[in-house]
Amino acid sequence: MIDVRALTKTYGDRLAVSELSFTAPAGKVTGFLGPNGAGKTTTFRCLLGLAEPTRGATLIDGLPYRELASPRRHVGAVLESTGFHPARTGRNHLRVIARASRIDAARIDPLLELAGLTAAADRRVGGYSLGMRQRLGLAAALLGDPAVIVLDEPANGLDPEGVTWVRRLLRIWADEGRTVVVSSHLLAEVAQVVDRVVIIRGGRLVAEIDIADLTPSRVTVRVDRTDLMLSALSAAGADHELLADGAISIAGQDTAEIGGLAAQAGVTVTELSRVSAGATLEAMFLAVTAGPGR
Repeated sequence: MIDVRALTKTYGDRLAVSELSFTAPAGKVTGFLGPNGAGKTTTFRCLLGLAEPTRGATLIDGLPYRELASPRRHVGAVLESTGFHPARTGRNHLRVIARASRIDAARIDPLLELAGLTAAADRRVGGYSLGMRQRLGLAAALLGDPAVIVLDEPANGLDPEGVTWVRRLLRIWADEGRTVVVSSHLLAEVAQVVDRVVIIRGGRLVAEIDIADLTPSRVTVRVDRTDLMLSALSAAGADHELLADGAISIAGQDTAEIGGLAAQAGVTVTELSRVSAGATLEAMFLAVTAGPGR
């Protein structure tokens, strides 16, 4: 579990993070979101012992990072796809980390395969694409089989297949009981995998909510006879609203139920869709991060 308690970090006269508190529980994927410059990377740096909090604390299973007995066995992190020696091969990069952290080198080949880098393992990292370096960073983060995983923009530089791969990994890790925290600007992708979101703006917390509470069941339907459909929905006691563009928004129903009501009403459905978690998250994100202090 990650526990950030009243974290404040200043750099000279600049306030980067202010009285920030949130938790990231085990067994869940927590999305850590905010506009550029909101303080996300600063928070991660404090969490990982790369910066000292001005006030407050960042704890991993009750301890600051620097007090963990074997940090790489406890926490895996990717903050940016840099820090690689360009002349080293991908395999040797992992070997150096494993040796320094006293991690069994037998983990290297399976992780290279997991990251899709087996064929490129003996090529110099200087020739890797951004996406390949991102995959190598993820493999390095997993070397110690950590219980806590912290990722800053893990899909950066990845193609659509790679983005899907990362999303699948995040879900697997959380289902294994690990604590997973991920920062990303791809809100639609985040919404597909996270269990909860923490949103900051100007270094301050503006929202902390479970995705299940954010995305109630709601569908949108368009039909050829709106009047008949509205009558059918009213008769069924469905919570509905006629939108300005002529579509009907219905809460607490799924698409199959609305399709059935449309058939009973004798109307033709021209569009029927469920409101996506991504759209709901994006609307909330824009609402809480807009205005002064951004």
